[in-house]
Amino acid sequence: MARCYSALMRPCQPLSPLPRLWLISDARNDGVLERALRRMPRGSGLIYRHYHLPEAERQARFRALARIARGRGMAVVLAGDAAMARRWGADGAYGAGQALATAHSLRELRRVRGSAGVLLSPVFPTRSHPGAPVLGAVRFRLLAARSLVPVIALGGMNRRRARSLKWPRWAAIDGLSPTH
Repeated sequence: MARCYSALMRPCQPLSPLPRLWLISDARNDGVLERALRRMPRGSGLIYRHYHLPEAERQARFRALARIARGRGMAVVLAGDAAMARRWGADGAYGAGQALATAHSLRELRRVRGSAGVLLSPVFPTRSHPGAPVLGAVRFRLLAARSLVPVIALGGMNRRRARSLKWPRWAAIDGLSPTH
């Protein structure tokens, strides 16, 4: 297990303890990310995606946001593989089989092993996937109880919904922007 963690994360900011609150970058929240990061509690996390940018621009934007996040004591995770995360100086990678994995069903959740955490979604309706079926609070809790790794709630999450869900870890794309 130690070998897996050392391959995925830099020693200066491990994902242990796993942050409770995560901001996920996206093309639509790009304009408010600096402000949102500065409002995040110390010790939170940033999952940097920005798939919409060409690689050189994506990496430059990553560096700028990572500098702000690190100044707030935040973990910074890069969507991509572990090798790319190491090259870019991220604390871990986000995606299937990485430091942070994703799941949308019990079958997918059972496949997650060796990750520091898994984002289980969508809990509630979300702008990312309008009209898509959601787990809802009860089903989310039932699935999360079967996870072998810590679960992070995702999908339509904001502070109000996080309080009502009473789940210790959650992430948002829009729900942590300064307008929410």
